[in-house]
Amino acid sequence: MGSAASKLSTNNIGTKAKAIFFIALLLFAGAVGAMYRDNAFVFTQGTRPPPRKSLHRVHRRRPPGSEMLPRGIIQKTTNFEMATSLTGNPERQKDTAPQPKKSLLAVPVGVKNKAVVDKLVSKFLDAGGFAVMLFHYDGAFEQWADLEWSNSAVHVAARRQTKWWFAKRFLHPDVVADYEYVFLWDEDIEVDAFNPARYLDVVRREGLEVSQPALDRRSEIHHAITTRKMLPTKDVHRRALDTRCHADSAGPPCVGWVEMMVPVFSRAAWKCTWKMIQNDLIHGWGIDYKLGYCAQGDRARNVGVVDTEYVLHRGDPMLSDGDKAAPSKSRGAVRWRSNKEMKMFNRRWEEAAAEDSSWPDPYAAQPATASST
Repeated sequence: MGSAASKLSTNNIGTKAKAIFFIALLLFAGAVGAMYRDNAFVFTQGTRPPPRKSLHRVHRRRPPGSEMLPRGIIQKTTNFEMATSLTGNPERQKDTAPQPKKSLLAVPVGVKNKAVVDKLVSKFLDAGGFAVMLFHYDGAFEQWADLEWSNSAVHVAARRQTKWWFAKRFLHPDVVADYEYVFLWDEDIEVDAFNPARYLDVVRREGLEVSQPALDRRSEIHHAITTRKMLPTKDVHRRALDTRCHADSAGPPCVGWVEMMVPVFSRAAWKCTWKMIQNDLIHGWGIDYKLGYCAQGDRARNVGVVDTEYVLHRGDPMLSDGDKAAPSKSRGAVRWRSNKEMKMFNRRWEEAAAEDSSWPDPYAAQPATASST
């Protein structure tokens, strides 16, 4: 009897001890949770920082990679503004520094078109408010040093690379976030009838997120919508009417479409477009049919061609396959790859759309008028 009572007493004591331990554990866990919530981490020598997942929860509002930094030191974006001096007091220089540029002109260039590019860049710099970035696909950047504006431009050289290869690698949205508009133009563009400042006035007034200047009728033209109206009555046109584009056409290239030789993107539109550019598809074919998805709303309204400011597209071939073939044959090979890339891009789009059940296609009922495949 005594033995049984002793065992019962011992069991009661053990049960109470377990209960006290469990309560203490809960209190400790609550205290730790409060520390997490209050972002009050204190790391002492010999202690481990909280697990990565816990840190992610605590700092979920911070940019990825900056979780362990104080908010005030974080600069999420940058630009192409150049330092005016390598010496001196940077605090005083900041007060006297020129105003940052508001828009960016980026152009792939070869020294063979130096004279045309000189006129193009000079027109933008004379308008004011533009930073300039040149992509030297022939590697000959030193041969541009004699131009008056050369030292104020950013030069990037990589032999035999395309505009879209450069754009994907050097125009990340965080790098160009300070610029209101990005002009990503080809080099064979004559701008005698074009004024960049007036162009942007029209773009802002019309609410265009993706745009291009109309093409002079003497240009090499591939799609009717890019052609300047014979007698324009408005600053902008947003649709084309020809043998394949009718009044009821609702998709590109009849509505909500610009060509890839002289596109102009708003900051938000470029952020979307950059993510759509494929790393391995260097010619960018097929993207033009999807730019309406980046128009920040109705592509029939927010994508347009500016008639009052127009340019001449010379149609000069920029890239060939080196010295491996005659120019005509090499250009044909580049075009073959471009078509192949367009089919690959379209296939990837279709597969991505089919796999993403959470994505509602806003233009499912308005397919492209002319197939890009």
